[in-house]
Amino acid sequence: MTIVNYDSKLCDLLSSDPTIVTVFNRFGILLGVGDKTVSRICDDMGIDKAFFTTMLNTFINEEYFPQEMLCTFSATKIIEYLNKTNNYYQYYLIPNIQRHFGYLLAKSDASNKSLHIIQEFFFEVKQELQARINEDQTTWFPEVLNLESNLGHVTIDCTNIKHQHDDSIEDKVNDLMNMLIMHISGDYDINLAHAVLTAVYGLKKDIKQNNRIRERILRPLHDALITLSKQQ
Repeated sequence: MTIVNYDSKLCDLLSSDPTIVTVFNRFGILLGVGDKTVSRICDDMGIDKAFFTTMLNTFINEEYFPQEMLCTFSATKIIEYLNKTNNYYQYYLIPNIQRHFGYLLAKSDASNKSLHIIQEFFFEVKQELQARINEDQTTWFPEVLNLESNLGHVTIDCTNIKHQHDDSIEDKVNDLMNMLIMHISGDYDINLAHAVLTAVYGLKKDIKQNNRIRERILRPLHDALITLSKQQ
């Protein structure tokens, strides 16, 4: 298991796993990183090194989840990252999948029912994800930020936090991938189908990583702030 540290070169990380460019972008880091190390890019851009490396390692390695370290970060920092993640879904990844689906349908047999069924299921996933993003932006995130602003940073006990894995969006994205892998049929453009599958895989991986931070860090932090507010 590769662990990112302060001396890791960004070019080496991208060469081994190009999907982490999405994490780079959330910190304002674009392609053209030269041979800069994590330490150098963070110093140059004023990025919190500990938070950056933690997010990278959490994204790259499914087994890696430094819960105790994440519990030390403020809700403001975590929500800022999650907001950028939601923006990535809303303005880049979901439109990218939808665009590729459009190309795939245009280049395939118009009577291909399997493609239309899969596309309709994608629209269902898109609608549910958009609803969660709206709730984050209008309700959950503002409430957490307001509580932290009034009460200050709260350090929570991470030892008793259980991993909550049930998430309908994560399950549906996985189902969407399986539909593309197992049930696509008829006459269709193979290259465009592969492009859709790759884009859906990117969404699946990102949401899985994102959910661990949402459910194992931010939600317990929210609950701790609620408890503290009731005690005052």
